[in-house]
Amino acid sequence: MPQSKQQLPVEWVTEHIIRQYFNNSQVVEQLKSGQVLARVRKASHPEQPPQGEPVCTWSQIVFYHTQDGAPVAIVHQYLRPDGTIGASGHPDPKRLFLQDRIIAVRAKHSGK
Repeated sequence: MPQSKQQLPVEWVTEHIIRQYFNNSQVVEQLKSGQVLARVRKASHPEQPPQGEPVCTWSQIVFYHTQDGAPVAIVHQYLRPDGTIGASGHPDPKRLFLQDRIIAVRAKHSGK
């Protein structure tokens, strides 16, 4: 019996590695074609907009999943008031659900 994606082992990787996997898996292209769906899980306005971003830019955690609900990825993004994605212009993957494992980056702590 196959493991559910929630029970797969987690491999902690660098931001660079998860971005490579994310880009190679063509999640954004699948999102544009409707194969993958996005659901904003959390959204907030930072007290101060991130450097270089306009006022009213949203900080969002977005869950990507297949049409049947299987998880694909969890990303962070800054959504500008004009609907474009801020910072690098691309979603920043935090967790990617692969066939045999989940790859993830650890949250950065401010040290406060």
